[in-house]
Amino acid sequence: MLGCVIHGQDDLRVDELPVPSAGPGESLVAVRYGGVCGSDLHYWRHGGVGDFRLREPMVLGHEVVGTVLSYGDGATGPAPGTAVAVHPATPCGVCPECADGRANVCRDTRYLGSAARTPHVQGAFAAQVVVPARQLRELPAGLPLRRAALAEPLSVALHAVRRAGAVQDRHVLVTGAGPIGCLVVAAAKAAGAARVTVTDLLPQALSYAVAAGADAVVRADDPADPGWPTEVDVAVEASGVAAGLDTCLRLVRRGAVVVQLGMLPPGQSPFAGNLVVSREIELRGAFRFDEEFDEALVLLAAEPRFDSLVSAVVPLGAAESAFTLAADRSRSCKVLLDFEVQQD
Repeated sequence: MLGCVIHGQDDLRVDELPVPSAGPGESLVAVRYGGVCGSDLHYWRHGGVGDFRLREPMVLGHEVVGTVLSYGDGATGPAPGTAVAVHPATPCGVCPECADGRANVCRDTRYLGSAARTPHVQGAFAAQVVVPARQLRELPAGLPLRRAALAEPLSVALHAVRRAGAVQDRHVLVTGAGPIGCLVVAAAKAAGAARVTVTDLLPQALSYAVAAGADAVVRADDPADPGWPTEVDVAVEASGVAAGLDTCLRLVRRGAVVVQLGMLPPGQSPFAGNLVVSREIELRGAFRFDEEFDEALVLLAAEPRFDSLVSAVVPLGAAESAFTLAADRSRSCKVLLDFEVQQD
């Protein structure tokens, strides 16, 4: 079978891989769609994500949906042929974080397509993939596979909004209108936000934010843009750049919450720490998700507007073209690989 494998910086290949079989407690899934994530792009362009560096070839991908093929010994789940989404995390279940109900920051988790540990955890950008059966989620009635491929990034957005606390009837600022930022918009509106303002450098990205439900959009490089708010109640930094965090800290009201969701570059990042002190701003991190995955599937099934965020579906055989497109935010939002159609 074919799979999308990163061998090093700028070295992305569609390789022949052995067909896997499900072992005890495992399921075998035929992958249909896989979303190209920002972390996949970082492995391709930079050879790593944050402090996680590639040390060996790795199958990419953790945003996948498909159909159940079979189960290994002792495993049960949705019947073969059922459409499913794959929860990409396998927390250890025994560390202090897991015991505290925070499995998303488990210190010994396994996450599909991650170089956080060595040997790396191989990902799911392949025609067939084996995962623990407990990580399968049957799709709600009426949810098409194409839209369901957004479940993992939407879960990230839902967790970030949850980390922000109560947003109902609040004005929320989102810096960065990439796929995650746009999904934060949708998550905030679903949580009852009265107004969501989004900033970005690119007009096309801001148009996707409007499609996701943004009430106002602002060119981040234009201080004269009339859309700039004087003050907001909550801010979510989704761009992964220090300038975005600075904007959040300067616009959020005193005593409010700023959530850092975007992965900042490795090493030290400057930020307006004095504002955290003098305004008693709470700066909170948001990393991955846990139970939000099930919530994401329900929300996707109820809201067709998410279809507009899938900007392209590309055959697996043209994986590098898909990654190039996904990296160009002037032309795309969420790009999916199609594993059923494997050739150009």
